[in-house]
Formats: sequence, structure tokens, C-alpha cells
Amino acid sequence: MTTVGFAQQPQALNTQQDSISKTPIQINGYQRIMSNLEAIPQGVTLGGYGEILYNQPDNANGELDVQRLVLLFGYKFNERVQFITEIEFEHVKEVYVEQAFINYNLTDGLNLRAGLMLVPMGIINEFHEPTTFNGVERPSLDNAIVPTTWREIGIGASGRWDALALRYQAYIFNGFLSHDGTDGKLKGSNGLRSGRQKGAKSTVDQFNFSSKVDYYGIPGLRLGLSGYFGRTQAVDDQSGILGSTVGVSMVGLDARYRLRKFSARGQFIQANLSDSDQYNTLTGRDLGKEISGYYLEAAYNLLPSSNIQRLEGFVRYEDYNTHAATAGALVQNPAFHRKEWTTGLSYHLSPGSVFKVDYQSKSTAVSGSTYGQFNMGVGVWF
Repeated sequence: MTTVGFAQQPQALNTQQDSISKTPIQINGYQRIMSNLEAIPQGVTLGGYGEILYNQPDNANGELDVQRLVLLFGYKFNERVQFITEIEFEHVKEVYVEQAFINYNLTDGLNLRAGLMLVPMGIINEFHEPTTFNGVERPSLDNAIVPTTWREIGIGASGRWDALALRYQAYIFNGFLSHDGTDGKLKGSNGLRSGRQKGAKSTVDQFNFSSKVDYYGIPGLRLGLSGYFGRTQAVDDQSGILGSTVGVSMVGLDARYRLRKFSARGQFIQANLSDSDQYNTLTGRDLGKEISGYYLEAAYNLLPSSNIQRLEGFVRYEDYNTHAATAGALVQNPAFHRKEWTTGLSYHLSPGSVFKVDYQSKSTAVSGSTYGQFNMGVGVWF
């Protein structure tokens, strides 16, 4: 017999034992689906999330967009084996598989996974459901530096070591595609982003290593350390050519904290790209040899703690640079050093729905480049 269930509201979850992950803003889609599967002997569970946004730059036309609608499915074969997948519709007409992997519970503290999975780097790449972050748009650092949503095909392990209050993940994945046989995919403006293969006929000539450790031993605090190391990939007729690939070493630090009505988070990412000089010579691109950035955010719930609704005022500052350093004759482009202030409100109508509004002031290292943008949106997660 097959049982069909629907994902629970976040306050009902108990998949993670650390205090901060039990709050409504600290659970992600995978954890919710897995929690719902625990309640049934066998069968299917369903969930989803979505965002509809309005962006209005200063002195330009605005844009309305069904930015994404994601359907989550989980199937429990037995007490040890589960299958998780996410099907994503972007901008109404684009369709992607965001996750599709088998999870095998080897022991209470160890899971083996294989398939299309999220790369554990920073916060947003794993926690990007609209009710889990402030701001209509995700932090820009998690676009230009961490290429969210970053997912690739791989195999590895995850679990918890409760005695040390640690959650760990370790995987091997295929790497970014740096050359498709015609053009170089990587460039200075957005670093590695255009090299994501997303599980679609992915080229692989060597595997990359990814890992993350989270510490949850202090009530209300969660600290994360991420690492990604390896080399990009090139198609067969290019892979042996000098400069067709680059080495990638990326490290991330992140922190999340909640105390009563106050919450804060921050993230720092540093990536070093070796052989970028040879890559630029071969492809004519302007890839930097170092990309880095950080953001800091503070928020406060303006409603009484007893109210199931939350009205969070927040402010976030970002500073990120995809030309933090360059190699050879390539000169750093000041337009690639960007800073942003975002101030706004997140009105959580219920644990699974939110109305957001904010204003952003954006600038680069180029004189006179400052401009603003008003954003508004609604998001759901169930």
C-alpha cells in the first residue's frame, strides 16, 4: 500500500536536534520532507514553495515575475531508504530538476546519498525557501560568488555527531564546465556561475570534493564551515589543452543566531582560481584569480512574541568582488566590486506564507554608479 502525505508546518519538525534548526526560518525543504516520511511506514509525501516578485529599479521599467515554483516529492521505501526530488519551474516556462537523490540511513548518525544534490556552501544554497530568508531577492553574494542554486551529481555522506553538537556533509561531485568546445563559460562579472552543469548531460573528467560542518552546541547559534576543492571540466576535444580548465578552492564561513525577537546572520566566501591567466589567454575571457565577499544582516520581530504572525524589520549589507585579484596582464575591473544595502520588512502571515517589501541601494567601485531598486513579493512554503 502507498500512503500519500503532505509536508508538515515547520514548527512540527524534529529532524534536527539543534535548537536553531527547530525555528520556522531554519528548516529547509529536504528536512521537512524527511520529517514527514518518518511518520509513515511507506509511501509518498508532497510539498512545495514559490515566489512571485515585483522589481522596480529607479528610473527604469519594473518587472513582474513568477520567479520560481518548486514541487517537492519524497518516497519512503522502508525505514532505511528514501528518495527525494525537487522539480522547479522558473519564470513560468523554464523547467529544472533541482534535486533527485537516494538517501540510505546506514546508522542513526550516518546517511549515504547519491544523485543530484545541493552543494553545501554557505547558507542560502541549502536554505533558500522564501520564508527562510529576509529580502524579496536572495543575497546577491549568493548569485555572483556562490552560484545559487548550485547542484551537481555526486555521492557522499551526511549525518550528525550529537556528542560534539556537529552536523557534517562530505561529497564528491562533477565540477564546473569551463569550456564547452566553442567558448569559455567562466567570466569576470559572475565568476563560476555560468559553469554550473545542473545534472544535465554533465561533462566529467575528474571529481571535486565538497564538505561542510555545522556546530549547534550553543542555544540559538549555528556556525558553519564549508569547503569545495577541485578543478573545472572541459569537453573531450578541449580537456587536454593548456588553459581549458582552472583549479577551484572555495572556503565559506557562516553564522546564524536567534534570541527571542532578534536574529542575525552573516557569511564570508573566498575562492581562489588557479591557472586563470592561461584560461583567459585561451578563451579571451576576463576571469579573476580570486573572488570573495561577505554580508551581515540583523532583524527584529516587531510583533509580540505570543503572536503566530511575525513582522520582521531587517537591514543587510553586502560587499563582494568577482575581481578581488587578477592574474597576468588582466586589470581588475572596478565595476565587479559591488556593495549593497537592503532594508525592508518580512510579514509572515503564517508559518508557511510571507509578504516582503524592501529597498536596495547598490553601487560599484566606479564613481557615480549608485542606484536604487524597490522590491515587493509574496512567498509560500508548504
